[in-house]
Amino acid sequence: MDIWEANRAATAYTPHPCNANQVFACQGTECGNGDERYKGVCDKDGCDINPYRMGERGYYGVGANYTVDTSKKLTVVTQFYTTDNTANGTLREIRRLYIQNGKVIQNAKVNIPGLEKDDSITDKYCAANKEVLGGTDHFTQLGGLKQMGDVLGRGMVLAFSIWDDAGSYMGWLDSTYPPDADPATPGAARGPCPTTGGRPAELIKQFPEAKVVFSNIKSGDIGSTYSNVTARAVPRWYRQ
Repeated sequence: MDIWEANRAATAYTPHPCNANQVFACQGTECGNGDERYKGVCDKDGCDINPYRMGERGYYGVGANYTVDTSKKLTVVTQFYTTDNTANGTLREIRRLYIQNGKVIQNAKVNIPGLEKDDSITDKYCAANKEVLGGTDHFTQLGGLKQMGDVLGRGMVLAFSIWDDAGSYMGWLDSTYPPDADPATPGAARGPCPTTGGRPAELIKQFPEAKVVFSNIKSGDIGSTYSNVTARAVPRWYRQ
């Protein structure tokens, strides 16, 4: 479960369900490598919401002109809603909020012809995303949000990492991907970065002092981990 994949130019959150229900070491086809990508036990593509990719290019980025200004401190909120509004229900929706300058910022709505103006991840959104933008719907094949929720319910470790990408150069997050795609094609442009960028060796030279600060990590029922904000009072996991 990719709670938050981001840099200052682009962001996404992405559930990746697997049909293995315990700690599992894959072998051969199970690993889904190469041409067997969609035969593995996990959905490597996942179902993502990336505002830039979904047509809202002025939502997230550096500067006051963006709805979420990544040059300033911000709080990332991820909410997990269930079908019966209890901590033991079936996962039905994953919602994203930001808090910045004392204000709650709702996630950007999808703005692509053929897709509804969703602003959260649901099974319906994920299926429509693949149908309109193309690709194999491995997410649904492997159980979708129900499977993702079952795994979360058994317990997962919240991990933080800072990383580069020697294979795809993070293009799947912040550039046109695949790099030979027409950026005018809906869903191809995931961020404003050039397809020639993102090379690890170049990044290290360009940004030797690059850093990020993660702080004040909280978990609890929805709406319980931030104050003076109106939120839907539905018990379920909450990550901030």
